[in-house]
Amino acid sequence: MTTITRRRAFALLAVTAGGGTFLSADLFLRSRPGAAAQPLITGAGVCSIMPETTEGPFYFDPDLERADVTEGRPGLPLTVRLQVVDASCAPIPGARVDIWHCDAEGAYSGYPRQPGGRDMTGETFLRGTQFADQQGVAAFSTIYPGWYPGRTPHIHFKAFPDERSVLTGQMFFPDDFSRAVYTELAPYNARPLDGATFNDRDGIARRAGSAAHAEMARSGGAAEAALVVAVAA
Repeated sequence: MTTITRRRAFALLAVTAGGGTFLSADLFLRSRPGAAAQPLITGAGVCSIMPETTEGPFYFDPDLERADVTEGRPGLPLTVRLQVVDASCAPIPGARVDIWHCDAEGAYSGYPRQPGGRDMTGETFLRGTQFADQQGVAAFSTIYPGWYPGRTPHIHFKAFPDERSVLTGQMFFPDDFSRAVYTELAPYNARPLDGATFNDRDGIARRAGSAAHAEMARSGGAAEAALVVAVAA
């Protein structure tokens, strides 16, 4: 598995309920004496503040605190790391993070009328909660999300910096990465891409902008994605 380093960093993605400002890593360090030289897990030089995105119809809290959410669903193994920080890019230890997304065939757990007419009521795959460590990082083991008509590939998340606040967002992926996964790997390649939607045709992804599209690290039979979630006070 490829390790994320400053030299091979992901581009920084940050989402918040506020919007419109940028904080450089240098300014962050000057404003916080004694701060670590690399305060963000991506190693990026800019903390970008952007509006949150829609929750969508398939959220529920299964009350499952777990790092591995796969429950045996087939697909490309994906490590997702989300770092919750405040508006000045300082990590928020103990922040709660929920993620949820569809499986390789485009189906969400817990709901009826999923693709192919499948009823997933009572299922909890690809959902879970983690609490951030001292660096504000919550990590999950999952699979690369599939697609379903009308939406580009994405992972939903909720970040709870405290008991009174929540930020809802979506992580997006480069189209070329998604196409490679969907054409090269089983079980994704069992479906033709004729009905697939990608970033340029997805209104939510377009409104989120290019900064909300994750840069991926892929090594052998696994991949990594990282996201910095900047939460406004």
